[in-house]
Amino acid sequence: GLGKRGNWLWAWSLAIPSSSDDVDAAKTFISWATGPAYAELVAENEGWANVPPGTRTSLYENQEYLDAAPFAQMTLESINAADPTNPTVDPVPYTGVQFVAIPEFQGIGTQVGQEFSAALAGQQSVDEALANAQSLTTEEMEAAGY
Repeated sequence: GLGKRGNWLWAWSLAIPSSSDDVDAAKTFISWATGPAYAELVAENEGWANVPPGTRTSLYENQEYLDAAPFAQMTLESINAADPTNPTVDPVPYTGVQFVAIPEFQGIGTQVGQEFSAALAGQQSVDEALANAQSLTTEEMEAAGY
């Protein structure tokens, strides 16, 4: 291989919108949802292998989790190998692993998602969706001057 992988699935991207009516409650929820008590609650009800991966370093120090989740070591290694400052084989004019820090990213994501959705709905082939996604992304990047 080329030594680089798309290690981005670890990003929860939890945030509190500035328009929130209850910032304190949102902070409390985020703290709980990413805390050790939630991990233990999930483990108790669904088993350790179903605890959301990548949320806490302590999860990867828990032998019960390591024993129950054969993917745990690979997940941890992937998280640690992600390099948002150097994310691709060839140099690119942005930083980011899954989220690309350019204004055009969200719109490209929406358009690409629509192409994949159309393929899933049988409106076009997977190859057509991939070609369309590549074409619209290239066009948008060129128009933006990248």
